[in-house]
Amino acid sequence: MIQKIKEIIDGIYPVSQNSLEELFELLDFETIAKGDIFIKLNHPNEKEYFLMNGICHSFLSNTDGEEVTISFFQGKSVLSPYTTRIHQGKSVLNFQALTELQLASVSSRKFEEAMIQNMEIRNFANTVLRNELHRKVSKEIGLVSLAARERLIIFRKEFSGLENLIPHAAIASYLGITNVSLSRLRKEISD
Repeated sequence: MIQKIKEIIDGIYPVSQNSLEELFELLDFETIAKGDIFIKLNHPNEKEYFLMNGICHSFLSNTDGEEVTISFFQGKSVLSPYTTRIHQGKSVLNFQALTELQLASVSSRKFEEAMIQNMEIRNFANTVLRNELHRKVSKEIGLVSLAARERLIIFRKEFSGLENLIPHAAIASYLGITNVSLSRLRKEISD
């Protein structure tokens, strides 16, 4: 398991073996079943998460009760940081397993203490935060300035193969289009 955590961290901001071991000591490991909502809107959640295997998404429901995907996460990644998904102690998003997940988590309080004491862990965490903000701004800009076709092409580059693994409704909502429009675009692009 430490190797998977090392691969995740190295892909974001490599740290020394000592820092890796310090962080690894703080982690708890769990498996989440496909379909489970493991972080719930308006519920407390005091953790930072490493996604070792699987696919999940963050989502909200719109005024019509339809789920709208905000972000996708695939194995060997970090979920949205605590500071971006918690307001006044409660989650501002839902997170759902789209496949079975293997997660490692750490108490946000313990992680913050590690950041204060260890510059490498602090730099890693700051890089995760910057990456998250960059992804969110890029998506917002794309929703406003790009045609649906261009958004789908970018999605395919960023999330290669994901279309074959998860419900298309989640992808369509992420792209800001209907499922019917997604089906039509997929056919157009593949022709």
